[in-house]
Amino acid sequence: MTHPTLQIILASTRPGRRGGAVAEWMQHVAREQAGFTIEVVDLAEVGLPLLDEPHHPRLQQYTRDHTKAWSATINRAHAFVFVMPEYNHSFPAALKNALDYLFVEWADKPVGLVSYGGVSAGLRSAAAIKPVLTALRMVPALEAVSIPNVNELLSEDGEMRADAGLDAAAKAMLDEVARLAHVLMPLRVPA
Repeated sequence: MTHPTLQIILASTRPGRRGGAVAEWMQHVAREQAGFTIEVVDLAEVGLPLLDEPHHPRLQQYTRDHTKAWSATINRAHAFVFVMPEYNHSFPAALKNALDYLFVEWADKPVGLVSYGGVSAGLRSAAAIKPVLTALRMVPALEAVSIPNVNELLSEDGEMRADAGLDAAAKAMLDEVARLAHVLMPLRVPA
């Protein structure tokens, strides 16, 4: 594997969300790293209903077309970056639902966390998701990106203007995710 596939998953589905600008910035930083094939996955576009499969995801006996498509999307990734706001001291329900739809497809893959919000920078979102990720046998990168006061970093046209510190944090996280992707590859169950 020369270039692992990195999926940047935009977790917020709310109208007026700020995550699109953050995900675009992450995509730009990841392209500069030149170590990934990059896909952006927007949970608002995926549109998964609330858990409607009759069987446990561990069995991979999917009956719904949206679940089969979601499985195929996640299966082709080697690593992830979750771009997520903080909602009520936790991560978005749409992300929890998307995670719970699958099991095997997530296992033995690294994930970098990019949280954003107001003064708290979405830190409680990142803390809340880690037990869920480890239960799915994912490997959260120790390096993470926390963006405080995200609204102050957005230009009038909605583009994120990250400073050198945020760029450096993103690059460090992506380096770790890339290293983990290569190390974890032999552990993955073939699709």
